[in-house]
Amino acid sequence: MVWTFIFLMVILKIPIALLGWIVWHAIRAVPELPVSETQEDNNGDDDGGIARPQHPRGPKPRPARRGPHRDAPPTPSPARSRKPATDRRRSTR
Repeated sequence: MVWTFIFLMVILKIPIALLGWIVWHAIRAVPELPVSETQEDNNGDDDGGIARPQHPRGPKPRPARRGPHRDAPPTPSPARSRKPATDRRRSTR
């Protein structure tokens, strides 16, 4: 029982401590950015990406053709109308 306690409290903490050290070191590290010739020519104005020309969107797709072997055109929705108000006293049950 004592060895289990020692193992859990000491030995398993080593990977956690190493992970914490790696994270601390990564936060503290100053990134070294490589200076290329193109960045020197542009005086740092380049964002580092490749500028692509924007293409215009193509035409919209044509609607489905209706023919003898295709589905029938959709039926129009029925006209909306309100139901006539009924008197609750005269309703039949």
